[in-house]
Amino acid sequence: MHRGIMSKKIEMNAGANTRLAHIGNDPHDYFGFVNPPVVHASTVLFPDAETMASRKQRYTYGTRGTPTSDALADAMNELEGAAGTILVPSGLAAVTVPLLAFLSSGDHVLIVDSVYNPTRHFADTMLVRLGVEVTYYDPMVGAGIADLMKSNTKVVLTEAPGSGTFEMQDIPAIVEAAHKGGAVVMLDNTWATPLFFRPLDFGVDISIQAATKYPGGHSDILLGTVSANEATWKQLLACHGALGMCAAPDDVYQVLRGLRTMGVRLERHQESALAIARWLEGRAGVARVLHPALESHPGHAIWKRDFKGASGLFSIVLDGGDAKKAHAFLNALRIFGLGYSWGGYESLAVHVQLDDRQVAHAPQEGPVVRLQIGLENVEDLKADLERGLAAAGH
Repeated sequence: MHRGIMSKKIEMNAGANTRLAHIGNDPHDYFGFVNPPVVHASTVLFPDAETMASRKQRYTYGTRGTPTSDALADAMNELEGAAGTILVPSGLAAVTVPLLAFLSSGDHVLIVDSVYNPTRHFADTMLVRLGVEVTYYDPMVGAGIADLMKSNTKVVLTEAPGSGTFEMQDIPAIVEAAHKGGAVVMLDNTWATPLFFRPLDFGVDISIQAATKYPGGHSDILLGTVSANEATWKQLLACHGALGMCAAPDDVYQVLRGLRTMGVRLERHQESALAIARWLEGRAGVARVLHPALESHPGHAIWKRDFKGASGLFSIVLDGGDAKKAHAFLNALRIFGLGYSWGGYESLAVHVQLDDRQVAHAPQEGPVVRLQIGLENVEDLKADLERGLAAAGH
């Protein structure tokens, strides 16, 4: 949960899969066992009253970290280039905890309008109730975000690419403007993971991940990670401790295990998703494909400049129709499951609801369907999508 201490050093220039296979723990710390122990802990004993009073030992209580949580936090620090990482019970908690850490009554926050919908719900309910002023901005604003900054703007929350419609953002330009105004910049980096984009390298202060997705990778874990730079780490850690929002040891262990194969899984997700996205472009019944790695995408130049790869999540805009057409498409699918999460081994599809947008308006051609491309064979997935398009009227 806190800053990890890794005994076995892996060269930073080693390949991604090499680092993923070894970061986070040293087997020789645990009698040579390859995986770290799963420590189930609440009470931690002290050797004497003086140590208990001073709390001068590494572990003091289960909520403050264990060898298991430190192993995953250390791995994330290595991947993110972070000063420290906290672990929380869900991806949504990974968004809400840092917002609570850096916002107070009377403050102003700028949130990208293409943000993950539960984040918007938290902002419009909890943050507003706590006296925080919330403004949503166009994901294409770039350096123009300087015009939206106020004297009390304390946080700029970004997400790249945007949920559902995959708008790219000029993160370096936004960071420069936000920092000039004294704001902390946070980025939900779940789509890319630190393998394909390292927010802190681009000046972002806090990198957020739903480890439920690619780090977990098997649709059976809820977990979030928040990695901070030196300037924001202590304040983030203090808030995390005050909230007592720690992650369960078995979930932490399974995410650490998932990291070992995340690189090779992402390679497959990327390859399959891009092949399917290119295949869908221009097909009857598809008005547009919203995938940043496609040359046709409005944000492709930014993606190519800043990102090292693309994951397996993108959307299509159906050609005409409404929710009824989207439902016909979804109901015809046999391999794609209908589910809200993503990042697992199985393919998923969902009708994207965009009626909450304020400035980043929904595509007008037809309903938007988000596709999570899993690890199945590409030809089988294409055949399944053909069934969906046929049922939708094409």
